[in-house]
Amino acid sequence: MKSLKHIAFLLLFITINSCKKDTATYQCPMQCEGENTFSSKAGNCAICKMDLKSVSKKIEKIASDEISDESIFNLTSKWNTEEGKSIELKDLKGKTLVIVMIYTTCQAACPRLVADMRNIEKQILKKDNVQYVMISIDPETDTPEKLKVFAIENKMDGEQWTFLQGTVSSVREFANVLAVKYKQISPLDFSHSNIISVFNSGGELVHQQEGLGVDNKETVSKILELVKQ
Repeated sequence: MKSLKHIAFLLLFITINSCKKDTATYQCPMQCEGENTFSSKAGNCAICKMDLKSVSKKIEKIASDEISDESIFNLTSKWNTEEGKSIELKDLKGKTLVIVMIYTTCQAACPRLVADMRNIEKQILKKDNVQYVMISIDPETDTPEKLKVFAIENKMDGEQWTFLQGTVSSVREFANVLAVKYKQISPLDFSHSNIISVFNSGGELVHQQEGLGVDNKETVSKILELVKQ
């Protein structure tokens, strides 16, 4: 009899300690053991005997909703798209983001940056997993209507392209995040950095390409790496 009690206690100890909060996939619906979950196959709760329920989807959702301190999704500024919609940067969450800052009246660097963005986009086959974002550094001139015309003229009006108009302060704030420098030198002309930035689906900066017409092999490779994750 004493040995039977010892075996029963040992079995209960093993069952309880099989609970792993990080890797488990099943949980008692009555939460007899709190938030603890089990990595074993579906079965019954050792305490109330009810069937364990899968919680893997719930855990994945919680993880996907987390935003790190380094994420651009922490910025709460409002932006207008070329379609006239008002969004926040966190509305772009879930996709790999390729972002560049330009202005539509630019006659020098911006056309080349646009060409670089289009060249990168052509090399990425999974269009639905990547969003290409063009942010205007001249929000007073680049209205949503002008951005829409610009998008059509440059054949960048597909769903994978997004053009954003912010306020002077929100544009400056975002430029500081990207380490992009720009300065207005005439009513319709700016000097600015030529940087294409890549963000992961959580809004964290993972790569930057600087220059015009440069080899984009590393940038494309980083985007493909993020898309596969």
